[in-house]
Amino acid sequence: MEDRKYSSLTESIICCFYIVYNSLGYGFLEKVYENALALELKSRDMLVAQQFPIAVYYAGHIVGEYFSDLMVEDKILIEIKAVRSLMPEHEAQLLNYLRATDIEVGLLLNFGPDPEVRRKAFDNTRKADRTLINAEKADSGSKA
Repeated sequence: MEDRKYSSLTESIICCFYIVYNSLGYGFLEKVYENALALELKSRDMLVAQQFPIAVYYAGHIVGEYFSDLMVEDKILIEIKAVRSLMPEHEAQLLNYLRATDIEVGLLLNFGPDPEVRRKAFDNTRKADRTLINAEKADSGSKA
């Protein structure tokens, strides 16, 4: 089996996901699952931040601000859905969140009629150096 980045942590998170899913079932709003999963993760002594802010930059300017549902141990972004079935746009949302941050691993967790888990990774070596690019573009923009 391939050794994946933060595999032990992602396995623990997925275990917590199933505990919450088996307890609450399907039908609540995403916020209910977010709160319950945060409680379950914290009960296992994991560092959890809810509504983790993500800024999207273009030419040195913030052009969008989003919030990932959970950040665990400053290593894993979690996006929660409560839909019938995960769609490609849900996966694209998580990948874009990873692209806009220094976080390399994300989990897409669906509390739908059937539980679904998707793990996405976006290695920082494949990302543009946002800090350097944004600083350079901001400097060149101020000279105009």
